[in-house]
Amino acid sequence: MKLRPSIALLFALAVTGAGVHAQSAADLTPSTPRKVSSLPLKATSTQADAAKLSARFLTRFHYDAKPLDDAMSQRIYKAYLDSLDSEKVFFTQGDLVKFAPLKTQMDDAIWNEDLSGPFNMFNIYVQRAVERMGFARSLLAKGFDFQANESYNYDRKNAQWPKDQAELDTLWRQRTMNDWLRLKLAGKADDDIRKTLDKRYAGYIDRVKQLDGEDAFQSFMNAYAESTDPHTDYLGPRAAENFDIAMKLSLEGIGAVLQARDEYTAIREVVPAGPAAKSGKVHVGDRIVAIGEGTNGPMVDVIGWRLDDVVKHIRGKKDTTVRLEVLPSDAGVDGKHELITLVRQKVSIEEQAAKKKVIEIKDGDVSRKIGVIDLPSFYSDFGARREGDKDFKSATRDVSKLLGELKAAGVEGVVMDLRNNGGGSLAEANELTGLFIDKGPVVQVRDARGQVEVQGDDDAGMAWSGPMAVLVNRGSASASEIFAAAIQDYGRGLIIGQPTFGKGTVQNLVDLDRFTRSTREKPQYGELKMTIQEFFRINGGSTQLKGVTPDIQYPKNGDEKDFGESTYDNALPWTQIAPADYKPVADLKAYLGQLQSRHDARAVKSPGWKLMLDELAQYRKMRDKTTISLNFAQRQAERKEQDAIQADFRTRHKAIDGVASGGDEDAVVLDDGLNANERSLKSELKQEDEAKKAADPQLQETAHILFDAVGLIKADPRLAAAVLPYGGKPNGGSTASVAPANPSPTTH
Repeated sequence: MKLRPSIALLFALAVTGAGVHAQSAADLTPSTPRKVSSLPLKATSTQADAAKLSARFLTRFHYDAKPLDDAMSQRIYKAYLDSLDSEKVFFTQGDLVKFAPLKTQMDDAIWNEDLSGPFNMFNIYVQRAVERMGFARSLLAKGFDFQANESYNYDRKNAQWPKDQAELDTLWRQRTMNDWLRLKLAGKADDDIRKTLDKRYAGYIDRVKQLDGEDAFQSFMNAYAESTDPHTDYLGPRAAENFDIAMKLSLEGIGAVLQARDEYTAIREVVPAGPAAKSGKVHVGDRIVAIGEGTNGPMVDVIGWRLDDVVKHIRGKKDTTVRLEVLPSDAGVDGKHELITLVRQKVSIEEQAAKKKVIEIKDGDVSRKIGVIDLPSFYSDFGARREGDKDFKSATRDVSKLLGELKAAGVEGVVMDLRNNGGGSLAEANELTGLFIDKGPVVQVRDARGQVEVQGDDDAGMAWSGPMAVLVNRGSASASEIFAAAIQDYGRGLIIGQPTFGKGTVQNLVDLDRFTRSTREKPQYGELKMTIQEFFRINGGSTQLKGVTPDIQYPKNGDEKDFGESTYDNALPWTQIAPADYKPVADLKAYLGQLQSRHDARAVKSPGWKLMLDELAQYRKMRDKTTISLNFAQRQAERKEQDAIQADFRTRHKAIDGVASGGDEDAVVLDDGLNANERSLKSELKQEDEAKKAADPQLQETAHILFDAVGLIKADPRLAAAVLPYGGKPNGGSTASVAPANPSPTTH
């Protein structure tokens, strides 16, 4: 599952850091030297080969293989244009006239290994982006008149491209006015606003100029890949490395989360037990000035570099040395630099691994412990698994261990929290389900030939046999849907939350370097994440488009019209096949009505639930707006109204859980007009920490539903026999062993 943003906003998007996860790029000062790409960008022979090789795979081995012809060319053209300028703020209709011949030439560009056409489009995008940001900077000296009754339509998904330069200038004048007005409403003086925006736009220009040939090729190839189906992707060498790290939750490096801030690469987080943490010399907020390879290699100045280039220099093979020249966090720009020598090691990304906690629910005189396992993804270290490493990283292994710890803590129910879990390994989804059933089929997989394979759990025993729930939302996709669907079909546990994403396809990674004669040690051709199969529930239905419908539904946030499989115009249709040979292990309908009634009664009285509903309503109202006034008086009145609404929300949050949402109530502002990395790192981290402490009414209510379920089971032996797996006993299952199964590279 993914959301594909416009590459036009690439300079503000995330790129993977050297330690753990992605952070946004930040604004840069224009006076600092930059590592600028050589323009115009041109495709290499390796990229041309990779494109043709990808086409051979996609036209022959894709689950829904389509020829690369003029019809596909038109789809590629549209997808590529959207990736470059989805908001229609860079190109004019005149540009589109020049691009028009390429509509039926994208296929020829790939087959003939001549990518000059697509690269020319990318180069014009870079040129237009620089021009537009330069135009925005030119408007700042004079300022703006905010007394007219002018409005700005900021939602341009369905807009037409500007017909000419004059119309484009008007659009950018309005965009720049809105940026200025947001800062003005936040109380900034005109001189400060001018400096802030000039720095912001100059930084955008610098970052656009740093886009390179790999960015151009990645964008074009993804346009082709995603024109076959929404979940097929091309991963260039950089993207492939980051995908591998995300799946295995480990890397070889120094163990620090990096973030671009101004012209520097800053330490955003130090990973516990990593080389940086063990050294005691690397601190949050430190800025990396230069990097040296080995103990004697030359120091390379990295001020102003794009983040992934800095990352490339810091990562490296285990047991090798890297030196960092650092400007300490508490030093000014002219402060004394420090030289830190670190030995790279394998670093585990525990932040993205499964975690547990215990929620104690009290109702009257009764108190029960409910265990919660938060699983962000279905991760697996495929390489270590193939090599027979008995300790390979695995979501199933981690969850099995956590279930044992929760049992020891005396929990009476378990919630698997899969909200915003976009999927991962098919094998992990299969094996994780096996922790909650004795044995039997879990998922059916159909290939392009129509052959169906039933995959399931062959190991007897359960790691948890008591009451359970699976908490899902629209962001729960793919492997999450396989797991939730199997639990639901078996009657093994309650599915609670919002309808899921609706992704029912399986992808496999194809390492293109394996199919070339290249003798280079480093990967050059990238990888294809290609749809090769479709999966089906054991009841024969599909999660494709429809997703998994919860047994107890929570309010939707309204994003389903813009987010989910049904929003893709080239998504596969919903189908069904014959059911697998399985039998439900319990009948949750025996008490589902009672649980629903208790939930409904509790929701009506709950201040936290009412607050959540009010916040959702306000979010939907603001999200549905597409136009905003550029009149100061009108915006100021709207601002006061929004301030009052948010102040009320903060007061209610504080009364409910003792924490004002977003941090200190007096310090919170509705909109300070700043981009994320224009704020101080300290305040940014503080807000994130406060957000983690805020109450989670949906999780709390899910735990309370399980509390009710346990109470009903204990009160009625007949009911217990109906709703517990195999008519078993609460908490009575044996711990399932999780031995390495046959390695599978299949991901989805």
